[in-house]
Amino acid sequence: MGSSTRLSGRERSVHEILGGGIDVVLWRRRDVSIGIVLGMLAAWLIFERSGYTLLSFVSNVLLLLISILFTWAKAAAILNRLPPPIPEMRLTEEVMNEAAVLVRSHVNMVLLAFHYIALGKDLKLFYRVAISLWLISIIGSLSDFLTLVYTSLVIILTIPVLYEKYEDFIDRHMKVAYMEVQMYKRTYAEYLQKVKNWILEKKKLS
Repeated sequence: MGSSTRLSGRERSVHEILGGGIDVVLWRRRDVSIGIVLGMLAAWLIFERSGYTLLSFVSNVLLLLISILFTWAKAAAILNRLPPPIPEMRLTEEVMNEAAVLVRSHVNMVLLAFHYIALGKDLKLFYRVAISLWLISIIGSLSDFLTLVYTSLVIILTIPVLYEKYEDFIDRHMKVAYMEVQMYKRTYAEYLQKVKNWILEKKKLS
């Protein structure tokens, strides 16, 4: 397929654009992709159907885990066996510093955007944020958080692979739609200019 028929004239494939590490999303590693979907489906069923909350589920799992490990360690000490093979778990200062830098950069971006909006310096940013928050509010009122996460995961694991499979068909129709939108945009601009000219002529005559 030539670059002239692809969106934005690109020449690279979806896999090349997203990077080699996106194999799971494109179902190149089918077992991992299926595992993620089934795992999220199981989590959704557990929380939605059983009445469990995330906090109670995590607490029960951790309680079961530490009980097993504690019993194992005590039994190993009595029977002169090796204790559970648990590695040392700690966060290094380097990891914490990198996490702090990442969090700080994102928080500063949010605060800067809020500053611009609050002072009325960026009208486009205000509309983008307002529309985004409005859409999030609507979606949140229609679904709970876990269902939204599961639905988003299904979309992430579905849309890219479908686009890669039917890339020619989608790009061709998207290009046609884009050309039609541009045509209507030019027509609207010409009509608006005519209206402005007509208003100016009326003002001159008056």
